[in-house]
Amino acid sequence: MKKALSVALFFLVSISFSQIKLEGVVKDSLNVSLDLANVIAINEETSVLEAYGITDEKGKYKLSLGKNGTYKIQISYIGMKTFEEVISTKEDDLNRDFILLSDNTLDEVEITYEMPVTVKGDTLIYNADSFKNGTERKLEDVLEKLPGVEINENGQIEVEGKVVNKLMVNGKDFFDGDTKLATKNIPSKAVDKIEVLRNYSEVGQLRAVSNNQNNVALNIKLKEGKENFWFGNVTVGGGSSPDKELYLVQPKLFYYNPEYSINFIGDLNNIGELALTRRDIRGFGGGFRAPSSSSGTSINLGDNSLNFLTNQANTLQVDNKLATGNFSYSPKKTLDLSGFLIYNSSRILSKETSFVQYTNPDLGIPDEETTQNGTERSNQGLLKLSASYKPNMNNQLEYDIIARVSNDTQDQRIFSSVLGNTNQLEEVTPFSINQKINYYYTLNETNIFAFEAQHLIKNEDPFYNAVLGNDPNGEDPFDTTADALGLDTSLNTYDLGQNRRIKSNQLDAKLDYFNILNTKSNLNLTLGTIISKQEFNSSIFQFLNDGSKFVPTPNFNDGKASNDITYNFSDIYLGVHYRLKAGKFTITPGFSLHAYGNENVQFGETYEDNFFRVLPDFETRIQFKKSESLTLRYEMRNQFTDVTRLAEGLVLNNYNSIQFGEPDLQNALSHNVSLFYSSFNLFNYTNVFARAAYSSNIDQVRSLTNFENVIRTSTFFNSNFADENVNVFGRVQRTFGKIRASLNASFNYSKINQLIQGTQSLNKGYTQSYTPGVRTNYREAPNVSLRYRYSITNNDQGSRSTTFTTNAPSIEFDAYIKKRITFKTNYTYTNQDLGNGNSQSFQNWDATLSYRKDRDAKWEYEIKATNLLNIDSQVRNSANNLSVFSSETFIQPRFVTFRFVYTL
Repeated sequence: MKKALSVALFFLVSISFSQIKLEGVVKDSLNVSLDLANVIAINEETSVLEAYGITDEKGKYKLSLGKNGTYKIQISYIGMKTFEEVISTKEDDLNRDFILLSDNTLDEVEITYEMPVTVKGDTLIYNADSFKNGTERKLEDVLEKLPGVEINENGQIEVEGKVVNKLMVNGKDFFDGDTKLATKNIPSKAVDKIEVLRNYSEVGQLRAVSNNQNNVALNIKLKEGKENFWFGNVTVGGGSSPDKELYLVQPKLFYYNPEYSINFIGDLNNIGELALTRRDIRGFGGGFRAPSSSSGTSINLGDNSLNFLTNQANTLQVDNKLATGNFSYSPKKTLDLSGFLIYNSSRILSKETSFVQYTNPDLGIPDEETTQNGTERSNQGLLKLSASYKPNMNNQLEYDIIARVSNDTQDQRIFSSVLGNTNQLEEVTPFSINQKINYYYTLNETNIFAFEAQHLIKNEDPFYNAVLGNDPNGEDPFDTTADALGLDTSLNTYDLGQNRRIKSNQLDAKLDYFNILNTKSNLNLTLGTIISKQEFNSSIFQFLNDGSKFVPTPNFNDGKASNDITYNFSDIYLGVHYRLKAGKFTITPGFSLHAYGNENVQFGETYEDNFFRVLPDFETRIQFKKSESLTLRYEMRNQFTDVTRLAEGLVLNNYNSIQFGEPDLQNALSHNVSLFYSSFNLFNYTNVFARAAYSSNIDQVRSLTNFENVIRTSTFFNSNFADENVNVFGRVQRTFGKIRASLNASFNYSKINQLIQGTQSLNKGYTQSYTPGVRTNYREAPNVSLRYRYSITNNDQGSRSTTFTTNAPSIEFDAYIKKRITFKTNYTYTNQDLGNGNSQSFQNWDATLSYRKDRDAKWEYEIKATNLLNIDSQVRNSANNLSVFSSETFIQPRFVTFRFVYTL
């Protein structure tokens, strides 16, 4: 691996030294420098675009060209006649200034190539063909080659350091803006332009009066001829492995015309290639954002879905079925209708071993080794319908409804070095319906009104069952806990069950009034409310030998085993914000005044807490240049917990974790400060993004935990100690001709206070990570991408300190051979040092070889191999507020599949 990296680095360095620089200034006939003029260089011998550039605010440009070559230089600028000149390079750098004349003639120079990157106001436009070399198959293959664009580890698109939260195709929402479905399924050959819409606002009326600096959207423009008929591809493949036959069917079909669009993505396979994971679908927000998200109030309704052992990427076996459909229809210019349907079904076998070290060994908590084998089944359904009505420029009405339903089961067999064998079954069939209505009205040039409301109904019904071994005549590690729970200890097993039902009903609404005072400032008044109701019922029982249920009475927690609680929450608030533009500064101070009401009723008692709170916030943005800015933001937030932490009765999180709530819990207050710097420089191809965030949490809800062996019983309290978190992330990216270098760096610090065995435990975590990388983007030659990830994690938990160090070099290689054969491969070596003299390592190596007669061929034939080294498992190290652990997750063996791809 080291030899391969050395050869690749030598190759990249040698290429960089074979180029010279052409630089100078572009002006008009009055000797005025021209900002954002386009400069391109075309190789006269190959007629291929060699380099491109955009002038800075002083009219300067810079191009990297090959030595001893001849190039056609073309310079264009809006309102000016395009300039053309042929130059020859030798061994030394060149300096050449150009003067453009006013466009008062009709005989313009023909533009041979489109500019790879152009800027129009807040829109950045990439010409996709300028970055393709023939090995691309999906949209993400193109995006990864664009300067300033990244695909992060979660599969999200980042542009200039900001996560893209909306993606459109020809101006129409694609699955309500989901980016992952688009990047992994839209064919690259259909993509013409990629438009980055900075400072994006879905409501044009609010663009001038709201802060949209963090909003980034992408619009994918299709090639001409791809607008009025079907396009896409269908992949069918198969293979064999020692224990099963492999299959893969993936139709991806798209239809677009100016009036309507239809998209269908299907996936049927048992090799682990997933268009969407369970986690993706669970987090599919459908574009729903709470109206109160900027008010300073956060209320947690809880998540009672299953905590699956695997994330579907690391499994022993997986069978997956996915069917998705998306449509948009505009029956007339004033009305847009759209929607999507997603169905996903997965069956998974999983295995994981872990070594767990619990916090503060002085408290007598033993270390634990576990082995977990699981069978996971999940069926998920998602439906959304949307309507947008814009009768004129002054009115806009929107309505959305999204419904979710799932049926999830997880059956696990667990061996613990402390507790022995346990069988665990979890089931849940939740559903939710979320509706949103927004109305925007412009009264006149200075007065704008906006009404936003959202209503959520959610019903969750998790069932839990655990069977632990018991020797009635001996001593069992679970006996003490069983006695405390009041179980029948005379049986050969402890067969525990729990039913839960959590119903949530929440209305979130606000009315905004914007008054435009002048061209530099405006005033925003907000009147809003949150009304929430949660009902929680639960019961614990023991299955006896005859199948009957025994309801135990615990000998702690005042004998409260079951729950029947109603929790009502209300927030009525008034917000005031003033926005001022002064030169390079945009300043937005404000505050919100809240009247809170809390009430929970359980066991015949009512607990109330009503109070007022002022929550200030402040934002300052400095726009140094059009593409360089610094944003400072502060906000105070009030955080409220969910009903399960208020419920006094017992709740089994699992067989070794029991909790009961505290009805008198108060809200937590947090101070949040963030700083974001962005510089996107097309003159010297340097992009710099940095983000720093700090939060201090006061009266945070924390756990008071007691251990019996490794079985923990927890309740909750408002901590008097402030918890803190610091997160810093930075990225520097620089392009040198056809080579792009980057460096990502991050640092995270967290401090958590809690009580364990009656003793205060202060947990501190430090993680720093550095990822340098370099990649090429040649149109003819093979391309290589090199990355090296180095991270250190330090955890101080009571009297125990641990250090994990990760080294992970990786290489990706792709080649387009004779315009027919595409070869791609990627390899990663990961080594994790445990800090105690031991280390663990694993390797990932995948490769693909495909053939098509030419770029426009309908058929393509492909061989794909995953896990070429046939490794058994992957390892990871992590920590939470109670323990640190090392785990080994077993994965699928080597798979080789043969595929046929038909392109429409």
